[in-house]
Amino acid sequence: MYTVFLKKNEEKRILRGEPWIFANEVLKIDGSGKQGDVCRVCSSDGRFVAQGYINHLSKIIVRVLSYKEEPIDEAFFERRIRAAAEYRKKLGYSSAYRVVFGESDLLPALIIDKYGDYLSCQFLSLGMDKRKDMIVGILVKIFEPKGIYERSDVAVRKKEGLEEKTGLLYGEVPDAVLIEENGLKLFVDIKNGQKTGYFLDQKENRADIANYVKGKRVLDCFCNVGGFSLCAAKFGAKEVVSADISRYALDYVEKNAALNGFSSIIRTKNADVFELLREYRKSGEKFDVIVLDPPAFTKSKDTVKDGLRGYKDINVQAMKLLDTGGFLITN
Repeated sequence: MYTVFLKKNEEKRILRGEPWIFANEVLKIDGSGKQGDVCRVCSSDGRFVAQGYINHLSKIIVRVLSYKEEPIDEAFFERRIRAAAEYRKKLGYSSAYRVVFGESDLLPALIIDKYGDYLSCQFLSLGMDKRKDMIVGILVKIFEPKGIYERSDVAVRKKEGLEEKTGLLYGEVPDAVLIEENGLKLFVDIKNGQKTGYFLDQKENRADIANYVKGKRVLDCFCNVGGFSLCAAKFGAKEVVSADISRYALDYVEKNAALNGFSSIIRTKNADVFELLREYRKSGEKFDVIVLDPPAFTKSKDTVKDGLRGYKDINVQAMKLLDTGGFLITN
């Protein structure tokens, strides 16, 4: 087993609960092992600090799993996954929700999303990828799903020396999976949809628009498969325009609108949202409520300035389309 010794005082940050150890914080590495194996982490004077996965190829050389000296085995992972699932149940989640949220659940670089009878997973580090089969077995034991699908098509894997990967891990997964959220039924595509199939983390935000949309004209920008659009219609919007550059996503919006009886309220607009907002301004269009839930405009330090310009531009353009007393709901 490798033992990683940290530079003087670097252990303080880790003992506060921060889960990543960067290569430039390491004093020396003793012992031997394989990349992705569990290693011990010690302070410069040899005191135990944590255990985690090691990967010399990554700037994050160790991802912390435990702050105790304990076996990191199958039983360990089952306890952690069960604890994460029970925590979500206490919060009232049942049908569609994130079961495991990586470092937040002390399972670094592992994402597990539940879509009804199906699970969608991401293995984002070498350590987790090496234990994929074991984790799938645990998930089958705990959830008895009809199918498990891998959505590890994420660029961060390249920094771990891994290729992006997708595919079936267990059972069968249909092209369109039916879920329930906020009292609505909707189809999501966990094989090809955004992230692991759907933005589950926006559930509460989608429900909160109930306070703003009754009797209103709503523009849902970057609508994806229509989560905000469907909630707007459910909570009494008189008209919803669902805009996205992806025709594929809008096909799901239309399918989900019909499924819930909102085809007469929701209409789709296939367009680049930046261009659409400018076109609407020129034509004098006005909306009572505009929802902005854009994709990430920046994913590195090098593009922060460009990203900030993008966020500013799109929010300014949206505000110019609001009618008097209107609401901008922006993420």
